[in-house]
Amino acid sequence: MVSGGKVKPWIVGITGASGAVYGTRLIEVLLDSGIPVHAVITDAGWRVLHEELGWNAARRQETLQEKFDGRVRYYPNQDIGASVASGSFLTAGMVIVPCSMGTLSGIANGASDNLLERAADVTLKEGRRLLVVPRETPLHAIHLENMLKLARMGVRIIPAMPAFYQKPRSMDELVDFMVGKLLDSMEIEHHLYRRWGEE
Repeated sequence: MVSGGKVKPWIVGITGASGAVYGTRLIEVLLDSGIPVHAVITDAGWRVLHEELGWNAARRQETLQEKFDGRVRYYPNQDIGASVASGSFLTAGMVIVPCSMGTLSGIANGASDNLLERAADVTLKEGRRLLVVPRETPLHAIHLENMLKLARMGVRIIPAMPAFYQKPRSMDELVDFMVGKLLDSMEIEHHLYRRWGEE
């Protein structure tokens, strides 16, 4: 996490699967924890941010900076020459939340057709942590085979499956549970949900 006294950034990718709120909440928590965030959002991801959260997809850079007080480094998905496309750019890892089946397939098969897929490919080749949050149901055999392929390469597959044992009273609590599960896999301390056995 820390290199030469500096906290390594995390890359957060948001794709066109439903559940954009998981990605925006993760960014918010990371920033509030003092962890730098580099964001890559696909065109379909921007559409979902507009449809689900009302974000202005026509003013992408400005909208993202307004939402996070200018604290996020944003890269257009077409910018294949961005810093996160190179293994020499040090990061703690990458989270794709939510992850569409199209993006998951591109990563599993090494397509690297855009910046998000390339950043994920770099994360894999450099041996850094890659977490994907698939958001699709039902799943067919190709989806499952692609997830298995990634899991065998060490990718953490964390489906958007919130728990109910903590008796959530709001949508925010359900979202925080999932974000907390991501933070656990990222080895980042948090208090977003009550763990099993805790008072």
